[in-house]
Amino acid sequence: MIRCSWVNDNPLYIRYHDEEWGVASYDDSYLFEMLLLESFQAGLSWECILNKREIFREAFDNFDYNKISKYDENKINELINNKGIIRNRLKINAAINNSKIFIKIQKEYGTFSKYIWSFTNNKIIIHNGVKLYTRNSLSDKISDDLKKRGMKFVGTVIIYSYLQAIGMINDHEIDCFKKKNS
Repeated sequence: MIRCSWVNDNPLYIRYHDEEWGVASYDDSYLFEMLLLESFQAGLSWECILNKREIFREAFDNFDYNKISKYDENKINELINNKGIIRNRLKINAAINNSKIFIKIQKEYGTFSKYIWSFTNNKIIIHNGVKLYTRNSLSDKISDDLKKRGMKFVGTVIIYSYLQAIGMINDHEIDCFKKKNS
């Protein structure tokens, strides 16, 4: 089976590629989980985050944005001392901050899904699978909007990766079996 060239032999990476990456998602819980994980990935490899995903899930209350929005200094200290996650205070504070903004966007649009998918009129962008991108005008626009709303760690490269992760952008390589099935 031919996969995208970035996939290595890590079973978590293979499963992520085969079952999640580039699959359109409209579920707010999953959309938040991926936003949180992508923000922690900044400056690190995605494989590093995948390897720590279940520890993140436990540490961040199953990625429950309502609970995360209420984290206090005690919880922040608990996270800072959790050796299983990325112990970066700025990223932890961003996760709390971003959860509050996520909830505000939900209130404004009904769901975060309606907000994020409105940028493409609910259409999936399929690239030709030849050129690899790290950002585009869509990620620029969404990044700018999220920053205006007060989110942190949502630069255009992070948002582009996020859009790939949630299936708004299908960047599977031309020979990848997932491209052939899309």
